[in-house]
Amino acid sequence: MKAGIFLPNWVGDVVMATPTLRALRKHFGKDATLIGIMKPAVTEVLAGTSWLDEMWLYDDQATDAALRWGAVVRRMYRAQFDVVVLLVNSFRPALMALLARAPERVGYVRDRRGPLLTLKHDPPRLHGKRLPYPTLDYYLHLAYLLGAPEEMPKMELAVTPRDELAATRAWQSLGLRLDSRVVAFNSSGAFGAAKLWPDEYFAELALRVVSEVQYDVLILCGPQERERATNIARLSASPRVFTLAEQELSIGLSKACVQRSQLLVTTDSGPRHFAAAFEVPVVSLFGPTHVRWSDTHYDKETRLQIPVDCGPCQQRICPLGHHQCMRDLSVEQVYRAVSKALTVVTP
Repeated sequence: MKAGIFLPNWVGDVVMATPTLRALRKHFGKDATLIGIMKPAVTEVLAGTSWLDEMWLYDDQATDAALRWGAVVRRMYRAQFDVVVLLVNSFRPALMALLARAPERVGYVRDRRGPLLTLKHDPPRLHGKRLPYPTLDYYLHLAYLLGAPEEMPKMELAVTPRDELAATRAWQSLGLRLDSRVVAFNSSGAFGAAKLWPDEYFAELALRVVSEVQYDVLILCGPQERERATNIARLSASPRVFTLAEQELSIGLSKACVQRSQLLVTTDSGPRHFAAAFEVPVVSLFGPTHVRWSDTHYDKETRLQIPVDCGPCQQRICPLGHHQCMRDLSVEQVYRAVSKALTVVTP
């Protein structure tokens, strides 16, 4: 048995797909070959895990022709897949599976690709409109369609020795305390500006965490978010608020930093799911996104969202310009949630 699995394009969605990868590995057995097909940017998310035998890179925007769809189709054809599972929703991967002559093509009926699928599932709808439905369960249903037994919806990740070494170096170079009393902040949101909580709010929260509960604060960031992380640390005006902005950044480093922190405070973005995968308590700040879409069934998560007349709008940028859904979420409300979460943590 040889199975190809098109992985999602976003970091958080890849983490939410891990129960499905676990279910597929159990279903097909240890002797099957499972090949993940994914964008280069998300391969590091799965580093250290063992469900996939190979990871193939696919990116139609890549300058390397070997990563674009024609080359990947030819590679798929030569591999002679028995089944291709589509965890992405777009049309082209379904067409690629057809052109590669995979006899079984599994996915959701959407984006005009229904006729290309052999095993298909309809997303939950009401009066023709898609209903908010947890992405984690959405993926798992495709495994069930293939006959996999029910799987626990627990996300799972690994940290490699290289990731651990990078985190240790960051701890040492920054001077973070070694008694585990560290709260990580993730202020980013690749989805768009609408998911972001204001820098000055994060800075005020960081100062309160440092001064009132005596935890260090570490601000995570990606390569495009260094300036924002630096600004939050500067606004906090505290020597116990640190940032990864000057470190050699990687997804692996972020995973390792979340794993060794006592709590994560985060926007609804990829690193939020690292916390659940490593069983770290998390306070998640929601604005324009519907909470149910990314429900992770994680009992150590506190989700905060302000009801507004215009939301949740699911827009990348606030269409009305006031960004009320995030600006009305006060520092006091978030601090209370952080303080409560830390009371049940044993450093």
